[in-house]
Order: sequence, then structure tokens, then C-alpha cells
Amino acid sequence: MLIRCGYTISFATEMKTAMMALLSVHPSRHQDLRTPQRLMADPDIPLYHYEDSFGNVATRLTIPPGGVTLSCDFVIEDSGEPDVRAPDGPKTPVEDLPDAVMPFLLGSRYCETDRLMDVAWANFAHYASARDRVDAIVDFVHNHIEFGYHHARSDKTAWNSYQERQGVCRDFAHLAVTLCRCMNIPARYCTGYLGDIGIPPVDAPMDFSAWFDVYIDGDWYTYDARHNQPRIGRILMARGRDATDVALTTAFGLANLIRFDVHTDEVQSIE
Repeated sequence: MLIRCGYTISFATEMKTAMMALLSVHPSRHQDLRTPQRLMADPDIPLYHYEDSFGNVATRLTIPPGGVTLSCDFVIEDSGEPDVRAPDGPKTPVEDLPDAVMPFLLGSRYCETDRLMDVAWANFAHYASARDRVDAIVDFVHNHIEFGYHHARSDKTAWNSYQERQGVCRDFAHLAVTLCRCMNIPARYCTGYLGDIGIPPVDAPMDFSAWFDVYIDGDWYTYDARHNQPRIGRILMARGRDATDVALTTAFGLANLIRFDVHTDEVQSIE
């Protein structure tokens, strides 16, 4: 299937302000692009792209006094297949895990494994297989947190979400990631596009989405604690330890968000 994705995001500034953005499709999906993916800035200012330590495409820019509008629109091909469930089997011992996945077992800014270790082992230790543990964690988080955009808070951690039982998609992902790490299952935070494809339309503004990957039996598998069902048409933008690593934009100064529009729709042709 073909999916048209993009955004228009505007910031207002009073003075020159440096910014870093992770608004590009992840390199692992570049071969699926069917039209060019060009990040545009208005006014036309220099944009510098580089690959960060997690393999994401990051963009550096300097917003002029007054502000900037960032936009992008492209068509990408997707398999149309839902998320693949991890295979059943025993959990891989930590000593046998590859070096590259070890950072995704550790606590991080929004994923306080030390504070949730007892919760995790009390609730999920009796599951023998890694897949069963992840399934149980996803079910738990899905039922534990009430979703609502008015619950969003930039400083909310997994521990806060566990206590408050409210949040948005990033909070579902942070709590699930943390509980998986507590159970010695490597987990990484992901962000990208997820439209209402294969499900009834949702009466809410389109937004970017957050989900997570777990490392089981030698590979990464995608899970989504907010929706708690395999979904079609995820377009990955960035992944890392938590939202600190994959923030959509980070301003090094005062930049007020004044417009935020995202679109993700199945289309029949490129035109």
C-alpha cells in the first residue's frame, strides 16, 4: 500500500535560536520512499542533516528572529501487514545478549528501572517465555493508564505514569519499556507516523505516535501498549532509549510552538 505522510510545524521566536529536529523518516525505511522526502523551512534557512548515535537522521538549524515553519510531504510504500508478534520461547540470558542491545536494558531519563523493579518482578516473574512476559506487560500498561491528550506533560516519567495512571502514547511506551527492561528484556522507544489504517477512523487530530521494540530470540519486534493490538502502516522516524533521544524538536532557547499539523493517509497513487 501507499501512504502519504507529512507535517507542518511552526515556531515563533524573538531572537536567533538553535534547534535540533528528528523529523525525517528512519534510514531503515528509505528504500520504501516513492517520492522525495524533503524537509522544507520557511523562511529558507540552512538545514544540516547528520546521523546520530542511534542511527536516526537528525537535523540542525538556526531559527531566525520571528520564527520558522518546518514542513514535509512524501509518499512511502508499506507492506500493509500488521505488526509481527515475537516468537515463543525462553528469555535469552543477559550474558548471551549482543553488546549492541545492552544499553536498552539500562535505566534512562524517563525509564527508571530502579523504581519499578519490584513492581515488574511481582507481576511478571511467573511468565516463563519472553513473549508471554511482553504480552502481559503490554496488557498491564494498556489497562493501567488512561489515555488523554490533556494528561500530557513533558517531564512525566514511567514512574509518574505508573503512579498517576494517566498519560499519552509516549507514557504508555515509557512504562512498557521500563517494565521490560526490569525483566531483562531489551526494549527501545520508537516514534513515527501511525495513521488510522485498518481501523475505524478516530475522531481526534492526527499526531505522531510512540511505540516500542523488544529484543527477543535474536531480533527486534514491535509492540504498542496504548493500542494493544497489531497495527498497519507504522512509519518509523526515530528510536532510542526514551523520548530524550528521539525528541521531535529540541530548542536551545525560547521557541513557542504555534502550529502542529500531521497527516498520515493511505492513497491509491503517487499523484
